[in-house]
Amino acid sequence: MRRLRERLGDDSTEHLTARESSGVDAVAACNSLGLFVDEGRLVIVDAAERWKAADVKEVVAYLAAPAPATVLALVAEEIKSDAALAKAVAKAGQVLHYDVTKRKLPDWVAEQFARAGAKADADACRALIDMVGDDLDELTSEIEKLATWAGGDTITLRDVERMTAGRAETAIFALTDAWGRRDVGAVLRSAEEIMERSHRPRSSELMRIIASLVSHVGRVRRCQKLAEEGVRAKDAAPRLKMHPFVAEKAFAQAGNFSAEELGDALVRLAELDAAAKGGSRLPADLELERALVDVTRGRAA
Repeated sequence: MRRLRERLGDDSTEHLTARESSGVDAVAACNSLGLFVDEGRLVIVDAAERWKAADVKEVVAYLAAPAPATVLALVAEEIKSDAALAKAVAKAGQVLHYDVTKRKLPDWVAEQFARAGAKADADACRALIDMVGDDLDELTSEIEKLATWAGGDTITLRDVERMTAGRAETAIFALTDAWGRRDVGAVLRSAEEIMERSHRPRSSELMRIIASLVSHVGRVRRCQKLAEEGVRAKDAAPRLKMHPFVAEKAFAQAGNFSAEELGDALVRLAELDAAAKGGSRLPADLELERALVDVTRGRAA
């Protein structure tokens, strides 16, 4: 849209929205000669998916014989390919889809970093999605912030953790990733950072960490069993109702633990849960640290 506006100029552009303008209004704007007809006109209509059947009928009729000097750009969140408006646009011009599938989201994030004049490694791109989610607007905002902060340096996983973790409730991913790598130091450091940055009472945050770890270890254990059956990560994702690259990560982590170790980890986390609820005379933070060491390194180590 920006390239279109730059090509034709703001003076030759009329911007409408289907929330306020009807199909008749859009057709009238397209047929208006204006002052710059020789150079062409651009009529943009946002939220075209909001038009009613009567509005669509007017625009479809116009597209059968459109004004030769006018570019009509209809912007919609979602219109089915077999809808009357989509068919008419495809026949008279071109339908452009800018959907980003979840599997391609890390590639999209990397491309946006490049557009912002920055470079981020693959782990950083995946981490940003884990922490922010798949909302493209929110991701774009974080990408622009990180690109400005980096000042030309390559953005790493650690940079994303430091600059973004305080914004998202899903910062627990840094802890589960460190556990999956069997990196005891990183696990303890991540847990400490989560506790320090949390706005919840420490006891509540501790229970959230335990619950998240139990859920994650259980997920990895299910992935391990599927891998033993010959199921691939991309095929397991729908069955487990997991994002494809989250499934790939869980499958990779499953290879770092034996089935016995994963079972022991769940038992140890249950013991931690009981201790945190008053079953131990030791401070809860100390019980957490001991349990994290155990489930990451293994109690026999």
